[in-house]
Amino acid sequence: MESEVLIEARALARSYGRTLAVSGLDLTLRKGEILGLLGPNGAGKSTTMKMLTGNLAPSSGEVLIGGKSLREDAKAAKRSLGYLPEQPPVYPELTVDEYLDYCAGLHGIARRARGEAVASARRDCGLTEVGSRLIGNLSKGYQQRVGLAQAIIHRPPVIVLDEPTVGLDPIQIREIRALIATLARNHSVILSSHILPEIQAVCSRVMIINRGRVVYSEPVAAAKSAGFSSIAATFRQLPDARTLETLAGVRRVLVLGEGRYRIECDASADPREAIVKAAVEGGWGLLELRAEAQTLEEIFVELVLRGDAAAEKDVA
Repeated sequence: MESEVLIEARALARSYGRTLAVSGLDLTLRKGEILGLLGPNGAGKSTTMKMLTGNLAPSSGEVLIGGKSLREDAKAAKRSLGYLPEQPPVYPELTVDEYLDYCAGLHGIARRARGEAVASARRDCGLTEVGSRLIGNLSKGYQQRVGLAQAIIHRPPVIVLDEPTVGLDPIQIREIRALIATLARNHSVILSSHILPEIQAVCSRVMIINRGRVVYSEPVAAAKSAGFSSIAATFRQLPDARTLETLAGVRRVLVLGEGRYRIECDASADPREAIVKAAVEGGWGLLELRAEAQTLEEIFVELVLRGDAAAEKDVA
């Protein structure tokens, strides 16, 4: 039985004048998932996040949160949502406790229950020792934690995080990633980033956006074994690299020395059978033939560059 769908976006589109920022985007978040939105700067990630959270109206399309339409019943839909934008919406002149108490009130938490809600959010976000400190005097990493605390204080089933580690130092980044992984035990998460290691470290599923369109959507585990982009081959008798490049599905051949070659493949091509046949016919003495796994980074770069090349061709 499939897990519960918490967010569903259908054919989302958003234009700014004549510029189409997001086009025909479909998205589904299920209970227990951490979905990573990955894309280069300007791909449409932040625009997508703003539409998913009701902070920006789509030019067309629909968003359902917990089965409630964000367009038709925004208040009911947003009750199921916690949101941390790229710039944390904190007030530097307030203490951590004052700010979280204020946020609890905004989310409709009864006054008698706010103390426990604030204490619980502080505890989950590693803020137990700084409740009485002014937010403006905290480090950027701790201000980010305060932003996370306001996003979960009403215990929504979904948390949406837009570039949650931007501007942090390496130690703070590790701390925030660990915190997100902990929060994901009780909340489903959508995480926007242009940093590949962040998506791989935290997310269970990745969606790549380029030029406002979804170009890839798979579990992170599938991305780690999503076929191969090259083949390692070793021969006893050395074939000419140009001969290998004439085989179907071969894009380029790199000679590594001592009979070893790296054979780069065309997209979705598998030239191994052709290599074996050529090796037998040519008497090359095939010693090794091994597919090299395609990394998420290679998938990302290939899809983005392919999209950019197509866009340039359309303009031309």
